[in-house]
Amino acid sequence: MDRTQIQMELKKHADEKYRKFSAGLLPGVNAILGVRLPELRKIARQLAKTDWRENLRQLSDDTFEEIMLQGMMIGYVKCPTEERLELIRGFVPKIDNWSVCDSFCTGLKFIKSEQEPVFQFLQPYLASEKEFEQRFAAVILLDYYIDETWLPRTIDALEQIDAKAYYAKMAVAWAMAECYLHFPEEVMPVLRQNRLDPEVQQKTLQKIIESRTISPETREEIRAMKSLSGF
Repeated sequence: MDRTQIQMELKKHADEKYRKFSAGLLPGVNAILGVRLPELRKIARQLAKTDWRENLRQLSDDTFEEIMLQGMMIGYVKCPTEERLELIRGFVPKIDNWSVCDSFCTGLKFIKSEQEPVFQFLQPYLASEKEFEQRFAAVILLDYYIDETWLPRTIDALEQIDAKAYYAKMAVAWAMAECYLHFPEEVMPVLRQNRLDPEVQQKTLQKIIESRTISPETREEIRAMKSLSGF
């Protein structure tokens, strides 16, 4: 498809009510057409099947949906890991909201079989001072590195992120809370020792409290910890 055809396909699936809904969730994000995620995924899969490099070049950064398509395509295309990592490296600077970030990360299923090289690839993003580079790193850890083998390195990596901005803090807290929900005994010392940024600690504890999987006793214990933290 050329860009005109891609734009026509997007406009065909645009929904004004959904556009307004999305705009409310994404303050500051402009040029939203209002195409729902399932439709975007269908288009991205189609673009990824034939001459995907040219299709990827045809997409601009002018609309939210075209940026989403770029990220989705990077997850769908068939290519060597080294090439995909280069595509990811080129895409990450385009992330300027939580929706693009999280949808992009969710689609990078190849990481399941390439955990070690991708973990090394993440190191500059873990050390970054940019909000959405930090969120990208945290969400990748959340999606692909919370297991028995990786847990110690995942916790260390999350603690390494010096999150100052809201969406980065929320991602680190989300990931740390999921670590706790899967491995409470291993993660509890991190929380008891207040090793996290105070605001990240608060948000982590709140996310644990909101989980439906913990016992009433655990919920009360976490609430007590949250109260003692001063928030």
